[in-house]
Amino acid sequence: QVQLVESGGGLVQPGGSLRLSCAASGFTFSNYGISWYRQVPEKERELVAAISTTGGSTNYADAVKDRFTISRDHAKNTVYLQMNSLKPEDTAVYYCRVRNSNYWGQGTQVTVSS
Repeated sequence: QVQLVESGGGLVQPGGSLRLSCAASGFTFSNYGISWYRQVPEKERELVAAISTTGGSTNYADAVKDRFTISRDHAKNTVYLQMNSLKPEDTAVYYCRVRNSNYWGQGTQVTVSS
């Protein structure tokens, strides 16, 4: 069955960095784009970044452009989200998703605080 497992979240100070991982299994990884979303309590989940099947095309929410980088490793069936220059407003639960599907991971908490 399709499984997406996020990891790499944690507590980091403002200005710091984290790298999130989304390990995929149960489907042909190279055939699907993958997206990262985030959600804070009482707000809708928002799209953060997305990557195409080959990795040749990426897009980002305006709030994270030039700070976050999405990438994928087909040998490891994993998508990464490198997050730099983190701000308190980046605090959220981060989820990965197979694009245009109902397959989501369980989420990983990112907290940016001094």
